[in-house]
Amino acid sequence: MKIQTIRWPAPAKLNLFLYINGQRQDGYHELQTLFQFIDICDYLTITPNSSSEITLSGAIANIALEDNLIYKAAMLLKKSAPKHLGANINVEKNLPMGGGLGGGSSDAATTLVALNYHWQLQLDRQQLAKLSMTLGADVPIFIFGKAAIAEGIGEILSPVTPTENYYLLAIPSCHVSTPLVFGDPELTRDTRKQPHQRLMQQAWENDCQTCVKNNYPEVAKIIEWLVEYAPTRLTGTGGCVFSTFNNASEAQVVMDKAPKWLNIRTTQGLNNSPLNELLSTLDQNQQNIVN
Repeated sequence: MKIQTIRWPAPAKLNLFLYINGQRQDGYHELQTLFQFIDICDYLTITPNSSSEITLSGAIANIALEDNLIYKAAMLLKKSAPKHLGANINVEKNLPMGGGLGGGSSDAATTLVALNYHWQLQLDRQQLAKLSMTLGADVPIFIFGKAAIAEGIGEILSPVTPTENYYLLAIPSCHVSTPLVFGDPELTRDTRKQPHQRLMQQAWENDCQTCVKNNYPEVAKIIEWLVEYAPTRLTGTGGCVFSTFNNASEAQVVMDKAPKWLNIRTTQGLNNSPLNELLSTLDQNQQNIVN
């Protein structure tokens, strides 16, 4: 066990496009979506211990401990670890719930990757991703940490390298319900699957956007304001919205015009996640010590 305290990033993601191709008999939806990370993160400060206990502190929403994805991920990994191993985890929560940024899934993925490192379990990414599927369909993308097209229910990943654009990210005050969106009879569920090359070259859309706009007037208002300045879409099932710019200065110009009611910030797309970057740094430092 590596007895050191490390502050681990749990980055947000954007769905640069999201197409729903059909609904399976088990109720899950088949989809094609493009994940890219952005430089906004939750942070988990983790100190391993030998008490076998998992403790969780910090800015945690009103969720029972056993239902918290960070705790569930830690307890899941403990099944593959010596019984005496535990960890103290402090959470800095920056990503909104119900925003379509993947905050809970990213937190769970970072927990698995970080504890695998601290506890020296030496599980590879494939093994961690397989474990994580019980926590949510989006968790594997955060474990692999590379921009990718996801298919199936989100578990089939194909790495791609979209342009690392700058974005204005708008965060509404409402919490969008994913079950409500996927249960909406008006939701588009029959978009035809397309080859990856064609997907990457066409104008992008989100099949959930109309449904969310119809049910959440605040999201509709945000989109209507931003789309006057740049291509603007919902991410995931929402409610966060992003507008795409070629550079930071273009994004800043529009941000400076934003009305006071619009909760907005600049961010950049990343094809390699901050979690991957930190792991590479830790591995390099370890190599330097060995050499």
